Amino acid sequence: MSTDSGRAGWDIRTTGPHDAARRALLLPGALCTAEFYADVMAEPAPADAGLSLVAVTLPGHGRSPAPEDLSIGNYARLMGRLAADTGCDLVVGHSLGANIAIEMAALGEFSGPLVLLSPVFSRGDEARELALLDRLAHVPVLGTAAWTVALRTLPRNVRDSLPPGRRDTLASIMGDNDPAFCRAALREYFDHLDEHGSLVNRLCASGARAVVVRGTADDIGLTDGERHDIGTCPTLTLVTVPRAGHGVLFEQPRRVAEIIVAAADGIG
Repeated sequence: MSTDSGRAGWDIRTTGPHDAARRALLLPGALCTAEFYADVMAEPAPADAGLSLVAVTLPGHGRSPAPEDLSIGNYARLMGRLAADTGCDLVVGHSLGANIAIEMAALGEFSGPLVLLSPVFSRGDEARELALLDRLAHVPVLGTAAWTVALRTLPRNVRDSLPPGRRDTLASIMGDNDPAFCRAALREYFDHLDEHGSLVNRLCASGARAVVVRGTADDIGLTDGERHDIGTCPTLTLVTVPRAGHGVLFEQPRRVAEIIVAAADGIG
């Protein structure tokens, strides 16, 4: 695995054949970094299939340099340019990264297939704790203070949901985020969900081929209407992964790697 930090301070990690004919851009979720894809990137299936994987920390997360514009649309444009510059013809996104991938397709920033790991299609699907932090974010001073407390307690709260042997590393990464950035970014995220209602229709209207991946124990909701709309959209496929929750990428990395390879096999 190689690391490239030369793109405006971004953390970009690449694994797989240097002369790969196909490349996948991997976008992590909120508060996470490229490190969260390490288990998937260590799986042999992508390299065996001649697929190179490019994981990037979303700017601003993990205390990386943040863009001035924290809107989902701007992140979609930034990631669209990165996909083009790195020759990626497949985008994989987890949680917030999946929502950015959806917007990449909706804005025409990326025209290839998508693998969406535990996307959040609407405000009602999101965890109640985040919705509460969003309400607090609109209160001067209190919003940043609430995020400071939340990040301080986060490593202890999420530790048991992380893979043994990697718990301390991943929990520490999640807790080491800038509270002011988190407050501002979360407001943009929920504003985006509120603007579009449900992102399923926006995704379907983009015409992108997308695999929506959900663990059977995912605590992020999916309404009956959203499930119906996914099932009736000809370009969307819903895949359920047993024994996985919201962290399907590190809970079932082998299965996720297989899904990525299958999506890449359909290119062309």
